[in-house]
Amino acid sequence: MKIKAIQVLGSGCPTCKQLLETTKKVVKELNIRVEVEYITDVSKIVEAGIMASPALTINGRPVLIGRGINEKDVKNVLQNNMKKNIAGCAGDSNC
Repeated sequence: MKIKAIQVLGSGCPTCKQLLETTKKVVKELNIRVEVEYITDVSKIVEAGIMASPALTINGRPVLIGRGINEKDVKNVLQNNMKKNIAGCAGDSNC
């Protein structure tokens, strides 16, 4: 499975906006060809099961939640998910 969707969920506060900008920067650095979506709609955030913000999701799965998320955290979680993609791809046409 590859990274198909990256979302930052939050209320629109400065911390949430900072996570959005940090995520966009890291996505560009890692050459991930996915648009980072910013979700501020509270009903969508609750529907995703997120009860704290900001939050970062990959393919709809929460991977980082709460304050204090830094660039290193974002980079680590994205790289780890990219490694899972490579490790899980055994020539499958869906890779």
